Parts: sequence; C-alpha cells; structure tokens
Amino acid sequence: MSPISNLKATLYQQCLTFIQNRIENIEYSMQQARQASNDDTKSSAGDKYETTREMMQQEMDRNGKLLYEAGQQKIALQQIENVDAAKEVKNGSLVLTTGGNFYISISAGELKANGQTVFAVSQAAPIGRLFIGKKVGDELNFNGKKYLIQEIL
Repeated sequence: MSPISNLKATLYQQCLTFIQNRIENIEYSMQQARQASNDDTKSSAGDKYETTREMMQQEMDRNGKLLYEAGQQKIALQQIENVDAAKEVKNGSLVLTTGGNFYISISAGELKANGQTVFAVSQAAPIGRLFIGKKVGDELNFNGKKYLIQEIL
C-alpha cells in the first residue's frame, strides 16, 4: 500500500471510529434516559412525576434524531471508503493546500495520521462546499484565509 493510500485508509478508519463512538454515546444516553424514566416512581407530587417523564421523553426524542443523523453520516462515510484520486475535489478526496490538509468526508475535526494534521470536513460544511469541484492550482478564500490547492488524492 502506498503512503498516500495508507494515509487515506488511516483517515477513513479514524472517521469511522469517530462516528461509531458517537453512535455508542447516543445509544448510551438513550438507555440512561429510558432507565431514568422507568425508575422514576410516582410520588405524591404527580406533576413532578409527569414533568420528569416528559423531560426524559424529550431527551430520548432528541437522542433519536441525533442517532438517525449519525447513522446517515456513517452511511455517507462508507460510500467513500475507496475513492480514487481525481482531477477535481469530490467527496472522499484528500486535499493538500497551502493552508492545511482536508479530508472531504464527515465533520470529524482535526485528525493526526502518519505525522500529518488533516481536517476531516463534510462536503456540506461551508469549507467543504468551497472545495468541491476545485482543481490543483485553484485558490479559494475562507474566513479571510487563502488556500491554494497543491494536490488532490
């Protein structure tokens, strides 16, 4: 495996671990909310009981939405596992610029792999949208910073 494909494989694995950990944390939060709701015994203050159950239900609903979104991110990530280098930036590209390196995948933040710092960003993120379709030699500005694309892997 070449150093570049090894770097992309490492970044992919880190993103996959990131999203799997997120899913596990959300599932744990849902389990805790469900348990708290079930363990809450009805007291003489009936309104307190109902308020607690409603709060736990809202928490479970919120976590359900987060779990769905995380699942969608995992599906999107799995679709870019073996994306080849291209002339234009696309989902799954590793973009090397004068202002930093970017893995267009999911929003997982700063990753370190093979001694390099790479920012994992979604193609839907503001900077990700700017990169999509760009070519080597193209320059873009984001938040007052210039990025000259040096290589697309």
